[in-house]
Parts: sequence; C-alpha cells; structure tokens
Amino acid sequence: MRYEIRVEGHMTDTLTKAFPEMDHVVMSGQTVLFGPVVDEAHLYGLLARCQSLGLHVVEMRRLPE
Repeated sequence: MRYEIRVEGHMTDTLTKAFPEMDHVVMSGQTVLFGPVVDEAHLYGLLARCQSLGLHVVEMRRLPE
C-alpha cells in the first residue's frame, strides 16, 4: 500500500527526517509525505508521529498501486 499525508505548511529538514520511510514534496503551502505503508499499525504510527510533532494533517489518502 502507498499513502499520501498532506501536512499544513513547509516542514523543516529536521521534521522530514522524522519520517525516513517517506518521500516528501512541498506544494501550495503544504508538505506532502508519500510512500509505502506496511499495514494499519504503521499508518497509525505515522499519524501519531505527526501529532506528537505538532503537525496539522490536512488530508490523508491511499494512492493507487
């Protein structure tokens, strides 16, 4: 499975390093994290990481294979 997580604002290099398994790109004032997600537990872990870092998740969606 591949997922995309859109976060409000431009994430610093330090913050993006907290998601080593994900690629990222900045678009329209948002940072888009995208990459493989192994299972549901991994997905919830990514979201928990966002929350613990104070990131505001705007959108999350599963990408087509």
